[in-house]
Amino acid sequence: MNFVSIDFETANEKRFSPCAIGVVIANEKEILDEFYSLINPMMAFSSFNTYIHGIDEQDVLDAPTFSELWPRLDEFLTNNLVIAHNASFDMSVIRNTLDYFQLPYPELDYLCTVKLSQKIWPDLENHKLNTLAEFHGFNLEHHHALEDARVAAQVMMKTMEHYETDSVDTILEDLQMAKGRIYERGYVPPKVKRKRQRKKLYIK
Repeated sequence: MNFVSIDFETANEKRFSPCAIGVVIANEKEILDEFYSLINPMMAFSSFNTYIHGIDEQDVLDAPTFSELWPRLDEFLTNNLVIAHNASFDMSVIRNTLDYFQLPYPELDYLCTVKLSQKIWPDLENHKLNTLAEFHGFNLEHHHALEDARVAAQVMMKTMEHYETDSVDTILEDLQMAKGRIYERGYVPPKVKRKRQRKKLYIK
């Protein structure tokens, strides 16, 4: 089963300021395709964000804007299963930037590899991407959008390897989790289902 892994870097604290995106297409066995682009956010960079990812105004002068890049990104995302590490951030970048440019939302299901990893490898010190990369032996140039998307994809592949299945639904059923979803001007975050507690029978 194919899935799409994404990662955004932003120019500043605003969620509608993406300045780079990495996209990785993969299945349970291998990476099939990759895409990377700088994005001109048409707004100022914060020194803190530049310190994190190393991108500044000069780097994106000739880069496409998000609206110019969106038709290509939409092809990757629409009607696919999309994953991201700390997906709430990346999905909010998509929604906020589409709102900013007054573009329609794609329809997609999504999952967070942080939430999956917390369930599958609960004994790790934390579930940051660099921690998972070290644990699994993946190379990672952290805070480069394509590198981060690639490692998130590899974490998803490890998840399917752990369960010896290519069925995401089988994994989610075992973990008692549900996919998130984005649809036109709305979204539902991924959820951890509460297990039903059996009623105790008290005998006097």
